[in-house]
Order: sequence, then C-alpha cells, then structure tokens
Amino acid sequence: MSAAWLAVLVVGAATIALKAAGPVFAGERELPAGASRVLDLLAPALLAALVATQAFASDESLVVDERGAGLAAAAVAVLLRAPLLLVIVVAAATAAGLRAIT
Repeated sequence: MSAAWLAVLVVGAATIALKAAGPVFAGERELPAGASRVLDLLAPALLAALVATQAFASDESLVVDERGAGLAAAAVAVLLRAPLLLVIVVAAATAAGLRAIT
C-alpha cells in the first residue's frame, strides 16, 4: 500500500471518528449561539477553499489557466441565477473550449 492510500485511509477513519464523536459527546445539549453560527459558516468556507485550491494551484505554484476561466464563467452563471446543471455545463464548456484553443 502506498503512502497516499495510507493517508486516505487515516483521514477517512479520522473523519468517521469525528462525526461519531459529536453526537456521543454533545448528547441532547444545544451548542452556544456563537458556535452554531461558526459551524454554519464552516462548510461554505471549506468548500470555497477547496475550489480555489483546485482552480488556481498546480503542484506548488499558483496558476491562472482554463480552470480559472471556467470558474469565472460559472460565477457569472450563478449571478444570473442559472440552474445548477447549466452552471456546471457553462464552466466545463468554457474550460474545454479554452483548452481546445490553446
């Protein structure tokens, strides 16, 4: 087993343990209002960080290429309130079209 797969398994096991620990330790208690607000914002912030990393990182450097243009096209489609499937198609078509040109 390679080191990458071992890391995937360890992270997966840690994720399952953390998800199981929440209900076990919290029980029926409510979270404080401040902690609840932070947790509500955590998932979108993490998703945004992952998208930015995938769109603008290559190995150990930052790049602006077709992926960034696809992300920008998707952002415009979201601002125009397009359906999710159309947003994905617009982003993919933009990135694929620019890759075909260059």
